Amino acid sequence: MSHHRLIEHCTGTIALETRRHPFETPLLTGAALIAFAANSIFCRLALLDRLIEPAHFAAIRLCSGAVALALFALVRGEKPLNAPATKVLPGLLLLFYAVPFTFAYSEIPAGTGALLLFGSVQTTMMLVALRSGYRPSALEWAGLATAFGGLVYLSVPGVGAPPLVESLLMVVAGVAWALYTLRGKHSGSPLADTGSNFIVAAIPALAIALLTPGGAGLDATGVWLAVASGALASGLGYTVWYRALRGLSAVRASVVQLAVPVIAAIGGVLFLSESAGPRLLIAGSAVLGGIGLTIYGHRFRQPGGTNRWK
Repeated sequence: MSHHRLIEHCTGTIALETRRHPFETPLLTGAALIAFAANSIFCRLALLDRLIEPAHFAAIRLCSGAVALALFALVRGEKPLNAPATKVLPGLLLLFYAVPFTFAYSEIPAGTGALLLFGSVQTTMMLVALRSGYRPSALEWAGLATAFGGLVYLSVPGVGAPPLVESLLMVVAGVAWALYTLRGKHSGSPLADTGSNFIVAAIPALAIALLTPGGAGLDATGVWLAVASGALASGLGYTVWYRALRGLSAVRASVVQLAVPVIAAIGGVLFLSESAGPRLLIAGSAVLGGIGLTIYGHRFRQPGGTNRWK
């Protein structure tokens, strides 16, 4: 998912790293981006044919992700439960990302959902920067307006528009993910903290699943797709991403994530027989292009402006 402050924190120790293989960062980055896009594919595959209820998928995803992250943390010599009780909020934000994300994909195509999610994350983080006193350059304003316009065009009713309720749920998921990311900017142990947050989020997710009627049942394929989403696309994906961040600058890490909705859309065409209609292509170009402008536009910010977004 463009998380400047967390990225800068993670990349701050790059000078202490030993020499890396020249292909390590590109390979790790590509693997992480594919994993992030795979979350959309796994979720949509499970829900498209009603192999599992959305609430059950979200609960299994969070539980399997918590287990995977705990194991990865232990392998690295970290404590998987190092977050004190005062850090419940990040776990709840993770919950408000995972549950709406899953329910939204009951009706939204993979590429469209990834674009709504990704665009909402970037827009929210820029708005938070504005509220914190950041003064954007003209290029950043243009990028923000273009990206926001693309999201509006994608979600307004009309031919080719995704369902409104599910679109709003995906926007809620994107806002929650952006706030979750900003909360984690001071994390000293991103892998262990993320594992703790998954555990906190899994508890209420299990309660929601238990209270949800099992209309679709628990098909074995649906369960395994949820496990793959949690353990592989989330748990392993985040682990690889944190490793890749050591070789990426903040701006490069933001730019490469522009590929996530594109990869998700390609996966939707290949594995879900989805089509990339004109609305998705136009809106996608606007959102991704606008985000690109905001990322590079910080270099031309107004004199005297604070640098909270960089």
